[in-house]
Amino acid sequence: MKDDKNKEAAAVYRVAMRDLPEAARPRERLWRDGPEALSETELLAIILRTGSKEGSALDLARYLLGAFGGLAGISQTALEELSVIKGMGPAKAAQVAAALELGRRVGEGSVQRPAVNTPEDAARLVMGRMRRLDREEFRVILLDTKNRVIQVETVAVGALNTSGVQPREVFKNAIRRSAAAVILVHNHPSGDPTPSREDVALTQRLIQAGGLVGIEILDHLIIGDNRYVSLKAEKMM
Repeated sequence: MKDDKNKEAAAVYRVAMRDLPEAARPRERLWRDGPEALSETELLAIILRTGSKEGSALDLARYLLGAFGGLAGISQTALEELSVIKGMGPAKAAQVAAALELGRRVGEGSVQRPAVNTPEDAARLVMGRMRRLDREEFRVILLDTKNRVIQVETVAVGALNTSGVQPREVFKNAIRRSAAAVILVHNHPSGDPTPSREDVALTQRLIQAGGLVGIEILDHLIIGDNRYVSLKAEKMM
């Protein structure tokens, strides 16, 4: 009974787009104030156009952003997975994927992707963001066949050890983005980048996993406070 009441209460507060005041509708706001004035939820709702019995396009957009971790997460989600969500279907999934792909291409065309050819290049790419982190983060630099950066992604946060960083998480997006190689990076919050035995063991385990999926690990950088160690340069991998 309690669940039924909660569902009834939730239904009361759902408002269809057509029932919103005209000044509050995303499409009208875009025309009046420009696209930069809209939130990600409103922009996504315009792409979706319609909602479902469960809620409006705004409700559906809000759900997608929350369920997949924002636009970046949605862009990395398979069409099949998006299409089976209530209110989506193949057409809306295709609309969202096409819009996000256009945005990605505009971004890639306007910003020169840096190439990473040395440990110094890799360290320069991540040092500013990682040197003062108060907890360990494990990141992966995805590279194309010319060693240009495709993406830098965080795959694990917290106490890192050989069991805390899973190969499937390290290589999942690399496979999806057709990366030719990757560089592993993690920080030592102490500021001392000296590799531990666990760091070396983890690197070896991930090199073996990369060999199975055909993605080479070029290096593993340990980031300290404005210092770093390259396991490749130290011949530890």
